[in-house]
Amino acid sequence: MTFAQLPRERLRGVLVPVSMIADRAGFGGTALGDCLAGDLVIAGDRALGLEPASAEPRRLVMPKLTEPHVHLDKCHTIDRIAASGGDLAAAIEAQAADRQNWGEDDLRARIRRGLTEAVEAGCGTLRSHVDWGSATPPEETPLAWPILGEMAREMPAGFTLQRAALTGIDRMADAAYAATCAGLIAEGGGVLGAFVFDQPERREGLVNTFREAERLGLALDFHVDEGLDPGLDGLEMIADVALAHGHQGPVLCGHGCSLSIRDAETRKRVAGKLARAGIALAVLPSTNLYLQGRKADARGLAPAKELMAEGVNVVLGADNVRDAFCPVGRHDPLQTLALGVLAAHLDPPFARHLPMITTGARKALGLPPQTVDGAGTGDLLLFDACSVSELLSGGCRPLALAEALQGEPR
Repeated sequence: MTFAQLPRERLRGVLVPVSMIADRAGFGGTALGDCLAGDLVIAGDRALGLEPASAEPRRLVMPKLTEPHVHLDKCHTIDRIAASGGDLAAAIEAQAADRQNWGEDDLRARIRRGLTEAVEAGCGTLRSHVDWGSATPPEETPLAWPILGEMAREMPAGFTLQRAALTGIDRMADAAYAATCAGLIAEGGGVLGAFVFDQPERREGLVNTFREAERLGLALDFHVDEGLDPGLDGLEMIADVALAHGHQGPVLCGHGCSLSIRDAETRKRVAGKLARAGIALAVLPSTNLYLQGRKADARGLAPAKELMAEGVNVVLGADNVRDAFCPVGRHDPLQTLALGVLAAHLDPPFARHLPMITTGARKALGLPPQTVDGAGTGDLLLFDACSVSELLSGGCRPLALAEALQGEPR
C-alpha cells in the first residue's frame, strides 16, 4: 500500500519553519514570515505536507531537538560546590574536588535528572561527555560510562544517547594509552574525545587520536581552545591533522573561544580549513559567557556568524548545567538557542537558526538530519506558538505530535 492509499488525517492550522523542510517546493502551504502555514496532512503516521489552512495557524510543528554537547556526569552539583572562582582552571579544580561524591547512586540521580529535563524540553538526541581524567587507569572506564550506557537503554523509544569520552590530548600522545582507551570506547559504541588546550604534546596526541578513530571507525569530539589566549591553536591544528589524514568520519569541536580574539585573516583561514575538513563547531553560550571574558573586552564565544558564512556547520549546546563551570541552566536546546541569539547576535529571521539545535546538530553527531516532511509523528513536536520568535521567548512546552493527534477532532 502506498501513502496515497492510506487514510489521511489533518492537523489544522499549523506553522512549519521553512528550515525544517527538505522539499519546500513540494511541501505546500502558504508563506507566513519564516514559516509555511496550512493544515498538516498525515498518512500512515507520517507527515506528508501542508494543504490550505482551515483554521488560523497558531501552533508550530518541528522535529525533535538535538543536544550535541553536555556533561551529565557533572550536572546539578553546584549546590555542594562552595565556589568555582569564575575561570576555567578554578572550575576544573572545584569540580575535581566534588568527585568524592560521585558514587553510583549520586551519578544515577543526577544523570536521570538531566535526561528528564532534556526529554521534557523535546530532545530526541543527546551527546554527553564523560570525564576520563588522569586518575582513570588505561584499562578501566570511569563509573559514569557504564551507568550512562545502562540509562541509554532505559530511554523512551527513538531517543538517541551518545557517550563521548573526555580525556587529555597529552594522554593520547602515548600510543599505547591511545590504543587502549580507543578500544574501550569502541567496545561501548562511544565517541572518542579529548581536551585540547596548550599541552606541548597536543599534535602527537591528535595524530594518535585520528589514527585510532580511523582504525576503529569512531566519531571524534574535541574540547578545544577554551580560553582567550591568542596563542591557543588547537582548532586549526585539529583541522590540519584531519585534512592531512583525509579523515571522513564525523568530527565535532566544542568551544573555540580563542578564535574570537584573532584577527580577521586568521579567523577566515581557520574557518576555511574547518569547512574543507567537514568539522563542525559547537558554540556553548552559557558556560563560555560565564567563564570567559572577565578580564578582557570579549564575549568568549567563537565567531559563529563568520564561521557559518565560510560554510562551517555551527551548532549550539548547553554544555555545563548547574555545576562548577556554569551555576545555572537547564538541558533545553531552545533555551540555549535563545541565549545564542543574544550572545552571538543571531538576527531574524529565526527559523534559519533552528538547524543549530536540530538538523545541523544531528549531522554534527554523525546522524542523518530529520526534517518535517516524511517524518514519523513520533519524531515531531507541537508547540503553542505563532512564530519562531515566540517559540524562543520561552513558555512554550512541547507536546509529541503523535500524542497531540489523539486529541484532535477527526
